[in-house]
Amino acid sequence: MSDQRPDLAIPALRDAYRGGTLTPARLVPELMAAIRRHAERDPAVWIYLRPEADILAEAEALARQGAQALPLYGIPFAIKDNIDAGGMPTTAACPEFTYVAGKDAAVVERLRKAGALLIGKTNLDQFATGLNGTRSPYGAPRNPLNPEFVSGGSSSGSAAAVSAGLVSFSLGTDTAGSGRVPAAFCNLIGLKPTRGLIPATGVVPACRSLDCVSIFALTADDAANVLAIAAGPDAGDPYSRPAPAAAGIGALLTEPPARFTFGVPRAADLAFFGDEEAATGFSDAVHRLSALGGEPVEIDLTPFLETARLLYEGPWVAERTAAIGDFLAKNPTAGHPVVRRIVEGGVPATAVSAFRAQYRLEELRRLCDASWRTLDFILTPTAGTSYTVAEMEADPIRLNSNLGYYTNFVNLLDYAAIAVPTGHMRGGAGFGVTFIAPAFTDPWLLSLADALHRQAGLPAGATDRPLARPAARRPAPLAGPGRIAVAVVGAHMRGLPLSRQLTEIDGRFIREARTAPCYRLYAFDALMPARPGLVRTAEDGGAIALEIWDVPAAAFGGFVAGIGSPLGIGRIRLEDGDEVAGFLCEATAIRGTREITALGGWRAYLDTVAAR
Repeated sequence: MSDQRPDLAIPALRDAYRGGTLTPARLVPELMAAIRRHAERDPAVWIYLRPEADILAEAEALARQGAQALPLYGIPFAIKDNIDAGGMPTTAACPEFTYVAGKDAAVVERLRKAGALLIGKTNLDQFATGLNGTRSPYGAPRNPLNPEFVSGGSSSGSAAAVSAGLVSFSLGTDTAGSGRVPAAFCNLIGLKPTRGLIPATGVVPACRSLDCVSIFALTADDAANVLAIAAGPDAGDPYSRPAPAAAGIGALLTEPPARFTFGVPRAADLAFFGDEEAATGFSDAVHRLSALGGEPVEIDLTPFLETARLLYEGPWVAERTAAIGDFLAKNPTAGHPVVRRIVEGGVPATAVSAFRAQYRLEELRRLCDASWRTLDFILTPTAGTSYTVAEMEADPIRLNSNLGYYTNFVNLLDYAAIAVPTGHMRGGAGFGVTFIAPAFTDPWLLSLADALHRQAGLPAGATDRPLARPAARRPAPLAGPGRIAVAVVGAHMRGLPLSRQLTEIDGRFIREARTAPCYRLYAFDALMPARPGLVRTAEDGGAIALEIWDVPAAAFGGFVAGIGSPLGIGRIRLEDGDEVAGFLCEATAIRGTREITALGGWRAYLDTVAAR
């Protein structure tokens, strides 16, 4: 949609504020006027809009603090109306449930303290139960790309508001895909963070042990900016947890790795529900990732799909009953009929069935987690198709279930996931793919997501604006997320006697390389098996051939502990200037030992021995 309003991408607003061409106080009236105009076409996006005078007063107060002091200075955002904002009603899309929140949810408080301007609260599938956006007494927010189609749910209004250019970003929630499916349909980045990374204090629960606060944004950089402020544990949420420092929350995103391996569901497990455009879109995305340096590996999705069935066909439905079942029982006329039917479905669950399902989940987790031994991430369609509002209302259970085919297993398995726009499918609705990886890989996934998103050449949401310029990037890491790169120069190289010590701890070969020309290599033939010693030197060194592997960070300490003198692990400088952990030798141990630096590496030395 063509619009002369300011570009709401976070970098564009920052530039305008810092350049003096715009202030938050000047932005607010323009933005509210645009929201009113959009409501003439689609009145179902918002459940509650803050009074314009209140937002304007807040914007004027920000000016007294200054743009440099606040990382989200003047950035307008929306929140799903199952998230509290102090003094504002929370409805969870059920008028009878409404209460006025006494204070901001923890995540909202953090964003507002960082300078973000809360505009209002958006519509949702009632009690966050649904993936389509039609289960609300406040109406069905329409897809800004084609209003005949659903916006996706349950975070329907949050996605529609960002896509239509009404706010810079929004918060949703995601238990079974509610932050990913709407992102795909509305041509947005949808970050479903690691469970507990953003606290759920002040969020109406759906399945409390699985719920995640999610982020809708125009670009991966915008999502990373919001995550940097939003992440971190909160005492009010016992499921919240801190990210390890190595996760890089708040740091610049990285360049995508030169090489990576990703899982792709085998053909028998792919489901597009007759949507040929979606099938083609997924195939195209796989090819694009391959062109970026990825190696696709076909995987069996069966254990993931069985995990997904536990969410709605197993006792986890009872978590929804625990959250709102008492309210619905006391208010027999309240609740959307489909939502009530789902919630009441958890009543027959027993403690025995819950424990049995937990046992099965742990069995399935072991099968699914085995993927990370060989894969950096898994790629799936975000949804296999989309539907019109009329189609969804005519067949609400079956079609909604289709939308969760690729999403329902992620939170049960404690994975991070990011929905990435890559094109369009039937009716012009957005099509996207989802990157899935272990917990706390969120920034690493955002870096990869950004590379694919920009390659697709799509505009920002449903606007006609190009994506905002990418922010500065850190160099690509040598190792995958949760792993440590290790340089090996001798018996641990592929096919040599000690390489099994790496493969036994799920080590993966990355590439061949050479050291910077400041090392000498010596042969310790008396060791069993024979192996070399690499010594750094101030002069007269050579470039030595080596291999780079990565190993799980959790296994690295045990691996290092098993290395005997005179060898150890230190930092090795590579020919391209990178540094990596690797095998070095004590300088005092080389007396009387044959120097083989001139041969350039251990394999060349072994060839000379074999030729004698």
